[in-house]
Formats: sequence, structure tokens, C-alpha cells
Amino acid sequence: MIYVCVPVHNEARTVGLVLWKVRQVFTAFQREYQLLVLDDGSTDDTPQVLASYAKVLPMTVVTHTQRGGYARSLEALLRLALQRTDRPKRDCAITLHADFAHSPERMEEMVKHLESGADLVVAEQLEERGEERASRARRLARRWAPRLLRLPGLRDTMSGFLALRLIVLRQALRGEATPLLLMDGWCANAELVARLGRHARRIEIVVAATRYDLAQRPSRVRPWRQLLEAWRARPLFRAARTAVTLLAIATTVRAQSDSARGDSTRRDSAAVTASPPAASVTAPGVVTAPPPAGATPTVVPFAVGERLVYGARYGPFSVGTATMQVAGIDTVRGVETVHFVFLIDGGALWYHIHQNLESWVGRHDFHSRRFLNQTVEKGKSWERRFEIYPDSGFYREAGRDTTMPTVADPLDDAAFLYWIRTVPLEVGKRYEYNRYFRPERNPVIVEVLKRERVGAAGRKWNTIVVRPRIPNGGGIFAEKADARMWLSDDSLRVMIGLQSNFSFGQVTLKLKEIDSPPEHP
Repeated sequence: MIYVCVPVHNEARTVGLVLWKVRQVFTAFQREYQLLVLDDGSTDDTPQVLASYAKVLPMTVVTHTQRGGYARSLEALLRLALQRTDRPKRDCAITLHADFAHSPERMEEMVKHLESGADLVVAEQLEERGEERASRARRLARRWAPRLLRLPGLRDTMSGFLALRLIVLRQALRGEATPLLLMDGWCANAELVARLGRHARRIEIVVAATRYDLAQRPSRVRPWRQLLEAWRARPLFRAARTAVTLLAIATTVRAQSDSARGDSTRRDSAAVTASPPAASVTAPGVVTAPPPAGATPTVVPFAVGERLVYGARYGPFSVGTATMQVAGIDTVRGVETVHFVFLIDGGALWYHIHQNLESWVGRHDFHSRRFLNQTVEKGKSWERRFEIYPDSGFYREAGRDTTMPTVADPLDDAAFLYWIRTVPLEVGKRYEYNRYFRPERNPVIVEVLKRERVGAAGRKWNTIVVRPRIPNGGGIFAEKADARMWLSDDSLRVMIGLQSNFSFGQVTLKLKEIDSPPEHP
């Protein structure tokens, strides 16, 4: 079902034609639809016009005796659509003005984008017809206001002509005690896009025309007031390009890895074990911690089957998910190994990335043996495979006839996120680890900053906050990134959150779901 939401105030001259045009669009397009119209305290003949069209169209009319404003009317219609649907993942809503500022013909293209997988479609009003009929002040305000409330990848956030999957609206309203839209006019349109965009996995745009030539009444827009409101609201909308954000998230744990699919993953309920790290204080507050070879294996705080799901955010925007999983026990070159899987999936507008990082480490010594990195980005795909030989002290990359030296106890990026959970960490200490499998990137430094209580995955956690950094490396753990990691302050040491700064803003991974095996070792 497609719910076409039309807020109306004193539009007797045009609303009937707009509604009939909607009927023509869906007669030719052959999709099931309903018109939801809200009469916001009209004082002209609008109620009579709506009553006559309600007799021949699949239409519901809601009447407000007192005018509440555009934002209140729009939100009421969207909530009504959500209330009526029983299939929010399939059904959608379209917001449409009743004064012909929007072109109903564009709805067909917008729905097709949703049917192709988009969650939110924005019709950018970049073409203007009959522009000479608009005042100079309005033309200037209409061009400059979207620049003040700019969102990633969008040139026009204020058109108010949207198509959205209703599940996105449900997620945006979840837990909201206050109204969804706190602004009005053009700013309300931008606010709606921002709030929905946080939950949309994929946002797309179409280009539409602003039809000043069809206007039947003077504009109610007060352009200078709209510009002032947009100026005041801009802190809420500051964001860099979402595409760059997603790329940064993807490189968070950029494993330069290799794997072979020949080993069959077997599920094993037995505990994963690893050598404990030996730590020695070499200077006040500094601990050097290379784990000793041949140490007696000890049980680690995770088991096969553990699965952690994270939401990826850039400022106020949700841009994807990440999943960490202890997938199983394999055998690599005769050595029993633990198989870790790290999946990243995100996208918005024209950009999408899917990355599969897999790591195999020795079950009893926690030395990396095999790594895989498979990436699909903007329709292009590539793969890097590595074999690590810790006993012989070298690693090889598939497709390159080279042998490079490695450290005695090698770890890759993804494996390091598990291994750090096994290390005794004391607040106020600074630890150095020479375990990164590429020697030139060592040492990896971890500073234990403080304890903090945070909310994630539906509960409150006592955590320890650490600052991991690789002085000779790049990405999320680079020196200038000033990364922070929150680990649960208990026996499991679950990673609750990960945060890092980039030139374009701050990227955060936060725990959403945790699926632990019935029994932890």
C-alpha cells in the first residue's frame, strides 16, 4: 500500500486537481494507494472540495478546526499511515503539497526506487518553472537555505517531497516522547529528512521541478524568517559526505588478510584458549607486554557462537552495521584455529560497501595463521589473502611472489579486538604490544583512561575506557584519530563501543545486540 499524505490549508483552487492527478498517476502505474489528507483549519471552500473528492477517491480526510501548522499536519498524516499499515517493511508513504509546487508525475519514479531497495527517496526541487513569478527574496532564500541545512549527498533538503518505507518512520518514532518535528516550514522538511535518514539503509534522489507557473495564490513563505530559522538550526545538520564516512568505517578494522575456503568450519562448544600475556613495567606507568612463547593455555572470555552486532553512526546519522562473531573451530596447516568473522555493511545515496573480514588464530597460542579481506564497494570488488607462518617468522600475500618477515606472535586487526579482551588492564597504565603482524606498524599502544557507565544493547554497562593507537599506522587507530574503546568491566570484556575522529567528523560503533553461547568458558 502507498499512502499519499497531503497537508492542506486554504487550497480550494488546486487541491482537487492535485488529488485527481494522483489518481491518474496510480491508474497508469497500477499500484494500490490511499490518499490521506489533513485540512488544517481552512477558512475557504477547501472542506467542500475535499468532501466531493472523498466520494470518488480512496481518500481519508482528517480535519483540524484550529490551525496547527505545516509540521504538525505532516507528522499527523505520517503517524496515521503508520497506524494503518500492517506491513511497514513493504508499505510506503509519500508526502505531497497541495499547491502544485510538487509534480505528482514524479511519484512513479520515487516508488520504483523504493521497490528497488531504497528506504528513503528525496525529490530535489532543482528545476524551477515560472521562476519569474516568485519574489526575488523567495528565490534567494530557496537557494541558500538548503546550503545552511545540508545533509550528506543531498543538495535540496527542504523540498518536502519524499517517499519513505514506513519501517523507517517506525524506527524514527520509537522511544520518542516528544513530537518528531520540532521546526516548521522549510526547516521541518529538512528535519524530517535528517530524522528518517538516521534509520534508512539506503537513500536515493530524483530531480523534480518547482511549479511556480501553476501557483494559484500568493506564497505564505516568509523567506527572511525561513533563512533565520535555518541559520539557527544548522548545528543539527552539520555532516560531511556519508560516502567518506562509510569508507572510514570499513577501514576501521582493515585486515590485510588471506584465507582458504578448503577448511570446513565445525561448530565446537569447547572453550577457546590462548596464552596469557606476560607484562613487565619498564618505566613508570608503561608496561611492555609480549606474551611468552610456550605459556600454559588459559581460557579466554569468549566462546564459539558469540555474536556482537553494532550500529555505525556518523554524527546523528545511522550509516550501517557491523557484526563480530566467533564463527567456529578450523584446522589450518595441521594447527587447530579459532575462526573470527567481522562483517561491515552500509550505504546511503549512491554509495554502498560490504566488507567481509575473516581471521584464523591458533586456538592455544593466539597467533594469526590466516587472513581474508573481501570488499565490494560502489559495485567494484577485490580480495586480499594472506598466509602467516609464525613458527617460521614470515607471511605471504596471495598473488604476490614475496615473502615478508613477521613478528614472533602475530595478530591482525580483527584478531587484536578479541585478544585485547584477554589482557589485564589497569586504569592509569600505558601498555605497548609488539604483536601487529606487519613489524613496521608496531608498537600498538593501549592507554587505560578511566571507568565509565554507559548504555548499550538495552542495558547499562560498567566499562573501562581505553585509548588504542598505532603511532606508525593509519585509519581508526592512527595517532591523530584519538580513538576510544569501551570494554565491559567484567569477566567477558565485551567491546561496547568504538569511537574515532577523522578530518570530516566522528565515527562511532555502538553495541546493539549480543548473542552469547549458553555457557561461557
